[in-house]
Amino acid sequence: MRTETSRPIWSQIEAAVKDVPGWSPADQLYSLFTLAVSSTHLGADLLEVGSWCGRSAVALGLAARLTGRGAVHCIDLFPERDDWYHNEDGTFSLRVSLQGGAVSAYTGQRVWAEAFERDIRPLYAKNPSLFDMFRDTIAARGLSPVVKPFRGTVETFLAAAPKDFRCRLAFLDGDHGYEAVCSDITRVSAHLVPGGWLCFDDAFSTYEGVDRAIRELVMGNRAFDFTQQMTRKFFVARKAAA
Repeated sequence: MRTETSRPIWSQIEAAVKDVPGWSPADQLYSLFTLAVSSTHLGADLLEVGSWCGRSAVALGLAARLTGRGAVHCIDLFPERDDWYHNEDGTFSLRVSLQGGAVSAYTGQRVWAEAFERDIRPLYAKNPSLFDMFRDTIAARGLSPVVKPFRGTVETFLAAAPKDFRCRLAFLDGDHGYEAVCSDITRVSAHLVPGGWLCFDDAFSTYEGVDRAIRELVMGNRAFDFTQQMTRKFFVARKAAA
């Protein structure tokens, strides 16, 4: 699909993600799009940590394509069906084999059995590869030239990226465990340009690890000159000028 100048972008985003599995509501996607467009003057790229099937990546991709500025780098472990395992308490976690070894996730904040059976297991009945599902989502909307998936972690992405890599917006929606969120904040913030946006999904909703990390590392931190809960579960912070 192409962006239509006279058609409201809200309705374009809704149409673009209508059939994409995921949990990001339209108001959050619109907020991401708006921040990505309004920060174009900063240059630099867009970064997403935790991409799933590409729902929020579509919104960021539309912004990148419309403005013609920057790529969208989407970092995810993109777990295969057999990477998930059952914990003794009935919850689920995952372990993914990558070239650098095995990477575990959702060990601090585990996936509840009800959510797994309702939202995750049926997905793999259609395709055992989440990476393929993501790429199909992006390609079907003509966004492959601007949306670049990376299978790994923030650490391995930054190790492979150019040393001068910078982003103007980073959307953190990966592992929701406290230590994982803290690690993502610390690593990503170092590459966020002044005036750029650090954005969080599932903030101040039901994930204590996300909330605690934001309170300790972002709220009241002088490195950010604006912090605010924007929608029901979407929190943003703007990096202050040096």
